[in-house]
Amino acid sequence: MQMEKVQRSADDIVLRMIELADKNYNCSQIMMILALDQEGRQNPDVVRAMSGLGDGCGFFNETCGIMTAAASILSWYAGKGADSETESEKLLPMLEELGDWFRQEIVEKHQGSRCKDIVGDLVGTEEGKQICGGVIFQTYNKVNEILSAHNFV
Repeated sequence: MQMEKVQRSADDIVLRMIELADKNYNCSQIMMILALDQEGRQNPDVVRAMSGLGDGCGFFNETCGIMTAAASILSWYAGKGADSETESEKLLPMLEELGDWFRQEIVEKHQGSRCKDIVGDLVGTEEGKQICGGVIFQTYNKVNEILSAHNFV
């Protein structure tokens, strides 16, 4: 799926992230809304579905919702979505690249890939939002880098 990409500055992205967080979207939803915004699209059903991935699948004990949202965004571009489609041969390498990067940049820094490893008891606090906001920004940029390298944007 090749889409028309809307270019936004880093400042615009950060402001949009703050706006969405203030509206009580979780990390996974913010990631997907940023991706949808980038394409000039809205999809409340997809955003709603992403809510189950946020906060470590809602319990803080599972994989970071930012990582699972990032994988979902890559799959949105390269996965199979209808009987008439085929999954891109680029999907698995893109997911592997994302996973390798996430392990190096996020997991090593926070000693784990679970929400509670990354933000711990700071969830819901301003400090916790700062931590997650940084991870969202880094990961969103990495997703776009991967998509660009594989000619999806």
